[in-house]
Amino acid sequence: MTRYVDLRSDTVTQPTQQMRDAMASAHVGDDGYGEDPTVDALEARFAEMMGKDSALFVPSGVMANQIAVRVLTQPGDVIVAGRSQHIVSFEMGASARNSSVQFALVDDATGALALSDVLEIIDAEADHQPHVAMLSVENTHMPSGGTPWELNDLRALAGAIGDRPLHLDGARLFNASVATGVSLKEYADTSTTVMACLSKGLCAPVGSLLAGSSELMQRARIERKRLGGAMRQAGFLAAAGLVALETMIERLGEDHRRARRLAELFAAAFPESRYDPGSCRTNIVAFDHPQARQIVEELSALGVHGGTVAPRRVRFVTHMGINDDDVEYVADVLENFRPATN
Repeated sequence: MTRYVDLRSDTVTQPTQQMRDAMASAHVGDDGYGEDPTVDALEARFAEMMGKDSALFVPSGVMANQIAVRVLTQPGDVIVAGRSQHIVSFEMGASARNSSVQFALVDDATGALALSDVLEIIDAEADHQPHVAMLSVENTHMPSGGTPWELNDLRALAGAIGDRPLHLDGARLFNASVATGVSLKEYADTSTTVMACLSKGLCAPVGSLLAGSSELMQRARIERKRLGGAMRQAGFLAAAGLVALETMIERLGEDHRRARRLAELFAAAFPESRYDPGSCRTNIVAFDHPQARQIVEELSALGVHGGTVAPRRVRFVTHMGINDDDVEYVADVLENFRPATN
């Protein structure tokens, strides 16, 4: 029987036994009325970790991003973002559909946004172009290979855009912090709003959090209701989130170590991709290859399951469900693997 090594995403993680026990014994109430004590505790804990006034628990990272757009923009506004960021390319056009906004896109191939590119778009307002309402950045930057932002670069961006808000899509912000040693508060201090997912590397079953000022989060609560995100007795889910924040962050370094090993293996197996394994700093291995989809399909048949994030870009993601034996199994598969030729 072929082994199953699931490297498709860190969203496939399973809740730990400690999470399951916490869920079973959680004290709950109707969060629609603000009466769930476990949700309140989770929101307060996340806000404290991010150095923000308040936080809001939502079902998904997409909803957190979309709520941020709704409270920071008006219809017709422009959001500056990297062209391959999640909010641009992986949310099914939700910002345009939900908020009637548009994007001005800049190159983000390295994971970062060039300050000059951002400022040029903002400066274009003087030439009768649409109002730039906000800047969105992603940390870690998934499509480039889980690249963490350098704190000084984020601070430079935040300082250069004046009073415009900066939204930090931190779906994997915990990975960025572990990889760089930059604290969550230091990263979040550059932003007006910050989002992070509990259901990726932290292994909680469901949920993300959005944090910001008390005024913004009051408005965010209304937008969550409008988007159908009020979850009533959500303390069962919040209980797992609290365990995730307390027990799962430090171990992310193990995922990063295994991803680096995988990066070395894939770089050796596909030298034509010119993939630099040193660019793998967190838990995502991503590289370009003209046969990307074919590679994913053929490796899957051998028990190594990954995915693509673009027609010619492969992605493999480590997480708590991957151990060292799994990595060595991948090494064995790749040792003699070559994609089939037509």
